[in-house]
Amino acid sequence: MSAWECGIVDCGIVFDTVEALLAHQVTDHASHECEICGDHVPEGYFAIKHGLHEHTRAEYVRFYDADAAAVRRREHVLDAVTTAVDPAALDDQLDDADRAPPTDDGGTNLLSP
Repeated sequence: MSAWECGIVDCGIVFDTVEALLAHQVTDHASHECEICGDHVPEGYFAIKHGLHEHTRAEYVRFYDADAAAVRRREHVLDAVTTAVDPAALDDQLDDADRAPPTDDGGTNLLSP
């Protein structure tokens, strides 16, 4: 079992499961306003997923003042989390916290690939 650390600035809390980490990011951190489109999404993994899946790489680089290495780091985070997460277990944790699974403003579940 590997530990999962919250990468949101000034947090760093470590969790035993990726589902606990994602539930923490949804419930314990403020939402993130996308600098490209203005949508509000949960901070952390879900904000990264939104930025890289809903917008072009060029938009992401331009609006977030990112370079290729920063984009690759975020793609690595997406791959690691997507590979490890059990969406049903995350849904259960969010239900326990009285939170719905995160969606984009169009209602699409952000847990789906």
